[in-house]
Amino acid sequence: MRRGTFRDGTVDYAAVGATQAPDLMQYPPERSIPAEDSWRIGSGEARFATAGDALLSWSAQRSGELHLTDVRPASGPMYSGVSFDDEGNPVAPSRLEADQRFDSDGTPYVSGGTTVRLHGRVDGMRADAELRVIFAVEEPRRIGFALGTVGDSVVSGEESFMLDWLANDEVWFTVRAFDAPVAGMYRMFPALTRRRRRALFTRYLRAISPLYTTSG
Repeated sequence: MRRGTFRDGTVDYAAVGATQAPDLMQYPPERSIPAEDSWRIGSGEARFATAGDALLSWSAQRSGELHLTDVRPASGPMYSGVSFDDEGNPVAPSRLEADQRFDSDGTPYVSGGTTVRLHGRVDGMRADAELRVIFAVEEPRRIGFALGTVGDSVVSGEESFMLDWLANDEVWFTVRAFDAPVAGMYRMFPALTRRRRRALFTRYLRAISPLYTTSG
């Protein structure tokens, strides 16, 4: 089977929230290339809190040659986004409501419905895009969010960033994504999409984990 066609008019793909589907790697959205990886980044409440603050202040999207601009929180009622249950049905994700926060340079923290512009390159490949926060989660032992493409990207799709503080005290950082090639070169050579994704994953891990020492 293929992932369903739950739609949100603010993004340029149909399977909104599908990065949360347990069978993403086996049944990705049509014409897309799935990817996921998970890393242990330490242990304890302090490590979880520090990583969570870094994640929600866009550190993963502002690493290396990547730059974030035009951060626009949703206007009006808070946009809660969507997720998927174990059967693949779209449901509203759980989260803790909080007042809008800002980092030291005045950039709003991640919140559901926020739209941003990403600029830069990874390993010589273009990473520019307009993106929207599909959902944001803040729970005592889980923090994360998902970004979906709105336009101006070489691929169309979604990526999610989740931190989990497990019962054994370990802290894990998991990134999941699916990319449908849009630019001509990426449609002709799917390996470029996979290479771009691997490079992005490396950037994200470097930004969130102080334990990461492997060269890119």
